[in-house]
Amino acid sequence: MKKVIIATKNKGKLAELEAPLKELGFCVETLSADYPEIEENGTSFEENALIKARFVCRDLHCIAIADDSGLCVEYLNGAPGIFSARYANDYTLLPGETKDQANNRKLLDIMQGVPMEKRQCAFHCAMAVVFPDGKELIAHKTWEGRLLFEERGKNGFGYDPLFLDEELQLTGAQMEKSVKMGRSHRAKALQAVIEAFRTLEK
Repeated sequence: MKKVIIATKNKGKLAELEAPLKELGFCVETLSADYPEIEENGTSFEENALIKARFVCRDLHCIAIADDSGLCVEYLNGAPGIFSARYANDYTLLPGETKDQANNRKLLDIMQGVPMEKRQCAFHCAMAVVFPDGKELIAHKTWEGRLLFEERGKNGFGYDPLFLDEELQLTGAQMEKSVKMGRSHRAKALQAVIEAFRTLEK
């Protein structure tokens, strides 16, 4: 059985990526808690995804999958974008507050007073697969929506509680996992990667 390392310590990402890969017959592992942090110094989602996947593939000598994703708000000219995970680094965490919650708090602060018709946004995902023989795959997918004025829902992670899927009228944090896996940027990118895997194996 071929082994795939998902280059993340994010449990939310792992939950979205692991099951479909196992169904394809891969032994799926993730990075250990003490694995060194990989500096994401690229200028795009694709560059950051490739940086992580290349590093892990070279270090652990197996197929590595990495994604870089984030929320791009039209009113903010695409911010927070590639800085989504560290958007609130300049904020002091409130008692009991997580980093995700601080990111959401900062975004709401900045978007205060902006009307709903100007709150278009989209999740973007670039997913990279790097093979020990040097082959590389990259997939780009998006999930269009609108930014709410307050958090809704307890599922998901990141900006999910603020991101409204206008077709379903649910946030990413209100959706059941199976529903989200049919719509999210990361799920769509993974599906494209899986199709590419199948093509390579023919």
